[in-house]
Amino acid sequence: MSNPTVADAPQRGFFGHPRALSTLFFTEMWERFSYYAMRGILALYLYTAVVDGGLGLPETTATSLVSAYGASVYLTGVAGGWLADRLFGARRAVFWGGVLIMFGHIAMAVPGGLATTGIGLVLIIAGTGLLKPNVSKMVGDLYTEQDQRRDSGFSIFYMGINLGGFAGPLIAGLLQSEIGFHWGFGAAAVGMALGLVQYVLGKGNLSSLSEVPANPLPAEHKSGVLGRAGGIAAVFVIGVIALLGTGVIGLGGLVNLVSVISAVLPIVYFAVMLSSKQITRVERDRLVAYIPLFLATALFFLLFEQQASTLVIVTDMQTSNQIFGWEFPVSWFQSVNSFTIIVLAPVFAALWLKLGDRQPSTAMKFVGGLVIVGLGFLWVVLSGFVTNSEGKQFALMVALVFVILTIGELMLSPVGLSVTTKLAPAVFASQTMGLYFLAPAMGQGIGAQVVKLYDQDNQTLYFGVIGLATIVCGGLLALSSSKIKKLMHGVP
Repeated sequence: MSNPTVADAPQRGFFGHPRALSTLFFTEMWERFSYYAMRGILALYLYTAVVDGGLGLPETTATSLVSAYGASVYLTGVAGGWLADRLFGARRAVFWGGVLIMFGHIAMAVPGGLATTGIGLVLIIAGTGLLKPNVSKMVGDLYTEQDQRRDSGFSIFYMGINLGGFAGPLIAGLLQSEIGFHWGFGAAAVGMALGLVQYVLGKGNLSSLSEVPANPLPAEHKSGVLGRAGGIAAVFVIGVIALLGTGVIGLGGLVNLVSVISAVLPIVYFAVMLSSKQITRVERDRLVAYIPLFLATALFFLLFEQQASTLVIVTDMQTSNQIFGWEFPVSWFQSVNSFTIIVLAPVFAALWLKLGDRQPSTAMKFVGGLVIVGLGFLWVVLSGFVTNSEGKQFALMVALVFVILTIGELMLSPVGLSVTTKLAPAVFASQTMGLYFLAPAMGQGIGAQVVKLYDQDNQTLYFGVIGLATIVCGGLLALSSSKIKKLMHGVP
């Protein structure tokens, strides 16, 4: 049975697009609101002293946990895509993912210490893995491959992501600073609840969109596959809980486990795909060309996602959060990324169109992303030398760090998604998209170990070495660009 698209539903009504796009737009907007609202204050909550409403964890533990959390979100996205394709259908996966996310934020809104925080994070990780990849798939299902509105539809959808990402830290941060952390987490729960309400109310717009699995398991195999998958998942979860409960591994051990999984899983994926007899020689060459681009993406996100870890410490403890005498919540720095994307994404899109055949190659765009994110870390070093009378960095100087990182994101991230679809072997098309999302997982998983090296006393050395090393890696990728282009066999 083919998976129905919204071609059967009303086709116009939301800026000339199918009305279902409005439902998905606001679902994702509220989900990203909740995600970035919580993430904006998570590190602060973890390392703030108990008497001040936090958990009082060491800063290195807090930053490692935030990175491991980010890696886990991307790792579960692979499983969430598989469950939707083979069992639930994307439509149900998005709903139940939202439910899990909402309850996760509710758990974090309850002042229960590390226990409720852990439960909340696990629920959010599982829910995001179900919702995030599948709501994007549903947007794709709105259009046929020949529909010229497709790219425009994704651009509108992407705007919803960034509107939520912009507003979330502003509201949660204000509540956290004025009332307390748990009110900020509660705001995230309310945001996801609003997303679920409008998703349910908009089901008429969705019609039969993504209601059935795209590639359902045969009925005779379903129970066996589910039994094995459920058994493996149960053994893993029970094993981790037992190890944590008995003290065999602590939070550090859990972080290490996530780091190992995030590093090993992509290697296994590449090994399986490269050894397959179902791919042609050209497809194998293209997959080999994809490896350095994948590693560049992982390195990029290792730096980029420190916005929610080490850079939180910089903005919280070393930066003046005053502009013209007005003091704003520290988490508001987390909104700079989304605001910059809203402003600059159309500029980059127009730039690539204007350059046409003269635009840089795919590999050189990756080089640009790495160099710029490396420069962002060097800007942290520079801003540390420009301080006010109290010895604190200026807010606008530090805000520019987030702007620079976002420019790097616009150079690399959209191009990474695009080239993944172009270089994917035909028999592994869907799995290669899942593989792409393992790159930020790997970056943050390894980053969970790297951030342990950060200390306020060695801050200049930390950001300087990582920034310079990343720029050097960008240079090595530039030197390899001609070889990569040759292996891509004509893919632009």
